[in-house]
Amino acid sequence: AAGRELSLADAVDEALAVEIAPAEVVPDHGLTAREIEILRAMVDGKPDVEIADELFISRRTVATHVQNIYGKLGISSRAAAGAWAVRNGIV
Repeated sequence: AAGRELSLADAVDEALAVEIAPAEVVPDHGLTAREIEILRAMVDGKPDVEIADELFISRRTVATHVQNIYGKLGISSRAAAGAWAVRNGIV
């Protein structure tokens, strides 16, 4: 109701005064939310069995996610995954 009482010039001034926070930049990596969760745990140095226990999934499922992460990122080791995660602001 208050906005309807503003003149066009005042409404434009109000609109221009609004500050919009920049959106979080997410790299286009193709990782799922679960894969990012597992990647963060890997970077923390957790083995598959510990990741599985924390996420209530099987160790085999974790291993599958790890292989998917490697494939999507074009890497072949946890060290490379950690370096990628740091470079891309995942951790």
